[in-house]
Amino acid sequence: MPFAALLLSAQAPAPADKPVLVPDVSQRDIEIAYSFTGAELLLFGAILYPGGRLPRGEAPTDIVVVVKGPTQPVLVREKKKVAGIWVNAEHQRYSSVPSFYALASSRPIERLVDERTRAIYELGLDSLQLSPGSNSAITVEQGFQRGLVDLKRRAGLYLEAPHAVEISEGVLYRARLTIPARVPVGRFTAETFLIRDGRVLAAAVREIDIRKSGFERFVARAAERRSILYGLAAVVLSVGLGLAAGWIARRI
Repeated sequence: MPFAALLLSAQAPAPADKPVLVPDVSQRDIEIAYSFTGAELLLFGAILYPGGRLPRGEAPTDIVVVVKGPTQPVLVREKKKVAGIWVNAEHQRYSSVPSFYALASSRPIERLVDERTRAIYELGLDSLQLSPGSNSAITVEQGFQRGLVDLKRRAGLYLEAPHAVEISEGVLYRARLTIPARVPVGRFTAETFLIRDGRVLAAAVREIDIRKSGFERFVARAAERRSILYGLAAVVLSVGLGLAAGWIARRI
């Protein structure tokens, strides 16, 4: 390398280090039994700044936490009333729909980042990338997506909680999110984003396992690993219960 280039590179200031997130969750494993009525998840952590000092004269720092469940394919059907009868009309298939989505932020997400950044990081229910399986018109696809998100929201599986993240002294943060009783099982991710001046400066991920326990776990594993035997057992049990109910009715 020429001497002049070496001199310039030596005199040029090194780029400032970015802050680092150190997140954690109150429960890494959540077990669902027959008496499960939901759980409260505490997401907390710290922001490590370069040199261990808070930046001065800069815009305030915000935190966004997103908890996502495993993705799954979903078929959405539109109902129409024909001759007084509700029938299935158009439909839209999606290949990767989060089974659960919850966002907590220190301020409303629309005030933190622009629309493009929200789409890149899927920050907010309006910014989910659900991967539609057909080439429908944009207006049709948007209508189906709004309907799907609304169904998930009413079931308690999709939610947004602005102002739910508390930041103490610009360093420590925490947020509480409710896991509903109808939550699906699988591996969840808790993503934490550090935002300043409309830019994502740092991100970190923690994993959460939600699984069934006890008899529910045994049934779920049987249905997954021995589907044929599980189906036959279900049929035999149904027939047996039907015969038993008929016998009791005749005796009465």
